[in-house]
Amino acid sequence: MKTVRVAGLERLELQRLRDRVGRLFAALQEAMEVEGPLASATWAPPVDLCETEKELHVRMELPGVSVDHIKIYLTNEKLRVSGEKKRQVPRNRITSHLCSERNYGAFARIVPLRWTINVKAASAEIANGVLTIHLPKTQDRRGKEFNVTITDNNVDKERD
Repeated sequence: MKTVRVAGLERLELQRLRDRVGRLFAALQEAMEVEGPLASATWAPPVDLCETEKELHVRMELPGVSVDHIKIYLTNEKLRVSGEKKRQVPRNRITSHLCSERNYGAFARIVPLRWTINVKAASAEIANGVLTIHLPKTQDRRGKEFNVTITDNNVDKERD
């Protein structure tokens, strides 16, 4: 096998290409997480993601789902909501369903987060079948100027 040496300019171009392919792969992986929720879930509830100056609001339609059947997992990179909608057993025995369009069973939804949020200050509430999750943003410190104090640890050698 013949060894191929790469010149400096060609090496730089290869590194740029590798970085672009890496970013493309990350974007595709993020899109796959959004498109196909968790493999074990049978349905994905619709989501609205809204932004204000101070926080993000995630609203998710979960009619008929009790708080005990909802789990919310949050990291700096993504929000994952999963749970189960139980089928209510009717009191009268039904012979057959003529039409059934409602979703039952396990559900899951992953929302990738592109903002810096305060994970510890997040909160959620459910009302009228809509789960609302509040994700406060953190102050972005990039571009701010900070004063750094300098401590003088030099020993005065002239006094010795």
